[in-house]
Amino acid sequence: MGSVHRRAVRVVLGTVVAFIVAYPALGAGNGSAAETAAAPPQEMKGLKLLHFEDFEKGPEAIAKQWKPTDPKAWAVMEDGAGHAYALTGASDYTPPVRSPHNISLLKDLEVTDFVLQADMKQTGKEYGHRDMCIFFGYQDPAHFYYVHIATKADPHAHSVFIVNDAPRVSIATERTEGADWGLDVYHKVRIERDTTSGAIRVFFDNLDQPIMTAEDKTFLHGKVGFGSFDDTGNVDNIVVWGKKKE
Repeated sequence: MGSVHRRAVRVVLGTVVAFIVAYPALGAGNGSAAETAAAPPQEMKGLKLLHFEDFEKGPEAIAKQWKPTDPKAWAVMEDGAGHAYALTGASDYTPPVRSPHNISLLKDLEVTDFVLQADMKQTGKEYGHRDMCIFFGYQDPAHFYYVHIATKADPHAHSVFIVNDAPRVSIATERTEGADWGLDVYHKVRIERDTTSGAIRVFFDNLDQPIMTAEDKTFLHGKVGFGSFDDTGNVDNIVVWGKKKE
């Protein structure tokens, strides 16, 4: 593929720095999602809309909503016709047990049952563990779930994991052999969580057929967020429908 040059704006803690970056030409897939999105429905699968973020607000307002493990690793950046939340490098953070290093959580939202949906783009090099992650049921740095969507499944990749005061453990009951992130392509990712049954279902582009499933009731509420084990990527058009923890 060739490349096209776009002007990007990096926003870190209210500081704006302009610079030129090169992006690969848009490939097959969902394409560019970093643009103003239509308002999401007020209800999804019987759950009320709790949060919508397209990263088109001012940087100060956005920074107040997120708690990253390392603020310097994250930025709001122009991407195509809009903005996205970008994990741009490795976080200066060491977790208490073996688990992802790069995490950014929504500060003021803690949910039980939920449907979480976002447009996600992986921006790192291709290899077996090339990934992006979604975090949920987050209690503290040693207790949470995360979904690891990667190129190739193995005991440590492309699965639903639990971190329970010990190194992460795969709990998926079913999963595909991997996911094709492609180059400069946004994918529609969705997680459905039902705490009554313990069900966890993960979707990647095809919102009718999950790429992985699990069942667990260890953490019945918690914060949600995004990141990667040790790669980079963008997130946009985040929607959360759900029930707030009382």
